[in-house]
Amino acid sequence: MPRTIRYHLDEHVPHAVAIGLRHLGIDVTTSTDASLLGAEDADHIAFGITQERVIFTEDDDFLVLAAAGAQHAGLVYCHQTTRAIGQIIRALELIWEI
Repeated sequence: MPRTIRYHLDEHVPHAVAIGLRHLGIDVTTSTDASLLGAEDADHIAFGITQERVIFTEDDDFLVLAAAGAQHAGLVYCHQTTRAIGQIIRALELIWEI
């Protein structure tokens, strides 16, 4: 059976994105779900690795960590306020479908 992407949304992402993804049947956790509100970015990355979840974030600090060689289970980034919630959901759905 093919594996599907499971997402983790950091606290910078509006909760409406999680609601929209869940409505589509996509497995997603949020910072609140994972008890990671206020946690360091490295903690989100560690959670993503242990739970095999791709992190979606609007926080460019994650890009800095990735560029420095931080291991992760996958990272999707969108600059904050450049996309509407519906656009983000659709983009993440397209990635999930592939």
